Amino acid sequence: MTLSETTSAAILLLLSGNEALWEIISISFSVSLRAILYVTPFALILAYIFSYFRIPGKRVLLSIFNTMLAIPAVVIGLTLYILFSRSGPMGDWRLLFTQDAMIIGQMIMAFPIILVMAHSAIQASDRRLWETAITLGASPIRAMATLFYEVRFGLLAAIVAGFGRIIAEVGCSMMVGGNILHVTRNIPTAIALETSKGEFAQGIALGIVLLILALTLNLGLGFFQGRGELRS
Repeated sequence: MTLSETTSAAILLLLSGNEALWEIISISFSVSLRAILYVTPFALILAYIFSYFRIPGKRVLLSIFNTMLAIPAVVIGLTLYILFSRSGPMGDWRLLFTQDAMIIGQMIMAFPIILVMAHSAIQASDRRLWETAITLGASPIRAMATLFYEVRFGLLAAIVAGFGRIIAEVGCSMMVGGNILHVTRNIPTAIALETSKGEFAQGIALGIVLLILALTLNLGLGFFQGRGELRS
């Protein structure tokens, strides 16, 4: 089949509501959305603490988190595989080759991205805003909420970047998820499997989903940032 024929077949697969294809898409979004929902509050709160409180070894910790941005997904997957395997220290938890293991791996990958980008956004904000809120009697939580609202576009960009990283990663999901049909097979692992078998139509169809997702996220982020600029 030519490239145009394969692409047409891929689009037809998507439009026809192919059950196997949409199940893979559903698993991928379910896992990644849960991972980002679980990790985001912790990452944002820690970014806030690093910005406005004195923490022993803060510079060292930030350097470690910045270093984690460059760690390949397969290395994280290998580390979790060793921990979750039957002979590993967490083998009794029976997490290996489950969606929970994939969620943990994706949380580890998304965490440093959200933390570092959120920290940069908060550091760039006007510190007098937080100081004024505290002076007026606001609790630390209320002051944090006020600050987050002011830098909401930077925080949203951090969350989008984190989600973009984990929805498209293949190494960690393959290592700890096992690419099990109906259970842990997500978009990236399915693309790797189908293209290795010569089933390019399904691989392209799943790739189109990722491209549409990336475009939608970036357009949505640009839309909200544009509305924010108009209001200001």
